[in-house]
Amino acid sequence: MMHTSRLALSFSAVALSLGLMAAAVPAQAALPLAVNGQEVPSLAPILETVTPAVVNISVSGKKITQEAIPEPFRYFFGPNAPAEQVQERPFQALGSGVIIDAAKGYVITNYHVVDAADEIKVTLKDGREFPAKKIGEDQQSDIALLQIKASDLSEIKFADSDKLRVGDFAIAIGNPFGLGQTVTSGIVSALGRSGLNIENLENFIQTDAAINSGNSGGALIDLKGQLIGINTAILGPNGGNIGIGFAIPANMVRDLTDQIIKFGEVRRGVLGVMGGELTSDLAKAFGYDKQYGAFVSQVMPGSAADSAGIKAGDIIVSINGNTVHSFGELRAKVATMGAGKQVQLGLIRDGKQQNVTVTLKQSDDSTVAVKTLHPALDGAKLTNKTDGEVKGIEVSDVAARSPAASIGLKKGDLIVGVNRARIENLKDLEKAVKSNPDVLALNIIRGNSSLFLVLR
Repeated sequence: MMHTSRLALSFSAVALSLGLMAAAVPAQAALPLAVNGQEVPSLAPILETVTPAVVNISVSGKKITQEAIPEPFRYFFGPNAPAEQVQERPFQALGSGVIIDAAKGYVITNYHVVDAADEIKVTLKDGREFPAKKIGEDQQSDIALLQIKASDLSEIKFADSDKLRVGDFAIAIGNPFGLGQTVTSGIVSALGRSGLNIENLENFIQTDAAINSGNSGGALIDLKGQLIGINTAILGPNGGNIGIGFAIPANMVRDLTDQIIKFGEVRRGVLGVMGGELTSDLAKAFGYDKQYGAFVSQVMPGSAADSAGIKAGDIIVSINGNTVHSFGELRAKVATMGAGKQVQLGLIRDGKQQNVTVTLKQSDDSTVAVKTLHPALDGAKLTNKTDGEVKGIEVSDVAARSPAASIGLKKGDLIVGVNRARIENLKDLEKAVKSNPDVLALNIIRGNSSLFLVLR
């Protein structure tokens, strides 16, 4: 009996040991290297080649804030008291970027990442840090192009973002919360997102790959390791990720950077139509049985659309063979393709589909970010003046205590020359400034007088 009990006890102990071993095996094994003789899929091989091309960006500078002084305080200090209080506050920020040309050191990021930055530093995955020069930017599309001088760089190739489908896998790489390079994955949740009031030109890829603060300017890639978008924005409480992130499509990014590299600026294309989103009632009224497309309500005389024969009431459903989901998407694509581009538009007219060829004209952007022209002009709003006897650049506003105010620039001034050379518009001014003389003398018409203001 005693022997039997000992045997039973020994058997129980062995069984318990075997049970513990069996329970421990799955925890130790994690994911197996192979299943039924096939390797388990992994993103690691793709990321090993791509992640060196995604960089961390740190910026610093000073932001000028203007606050209206309350009326009681202005009354206390007398009639000469300023209407606004101007303060300079230093700032630092972090973001991400993508190397798109290893040989030339070109890095793409968001405009809002480097806006107002006095100093930009790019840190590579291998820890090397380089100062970056801003080559150009486009605020409306939230794109900026930087350049670094470095060797042994890696770059990311562009994918054709027009070929994306909802459900395609997507991988986001960036620098969230300053933690360092981080990778998240998800799918393409939607295409052609607009109307979010995030930027002026909106044609976003929506993804559920986790995107957080600091991811801005980072890469959204496909399973081939190619760039499908630049991460730019999130929707969520307190700026946190809830699975709704947005990226600028790679094709838009490529068109914009090509223009910046070639011209030093974005030469925005324009179709010359007004319109809106297609509703079910409009679609039915104009003989269209689908719910996507851009409705044309008006065609501007002499515009590219007018020359191509586009008419009010047309529904534009494709551009270069790719579906147009909304008017916002059409506007963004046309604007970023650039002036002079020839495009094929598919449209519905009287229930029938037809194709037209359009050569885009250049948009007459009447304003620029003047601080990119010359630091002394910061604080001024400049607008092309094309009416009247004298053409030039009108100063529509000057911020109090700004650099522009300190050099003597005033609201209502008309800039007509630089260093004795006649200028008529902002592009003329930009060319004159880029010639980089030691001293720039602006010829100003103020009322009935002509004077010169010196920029150093």
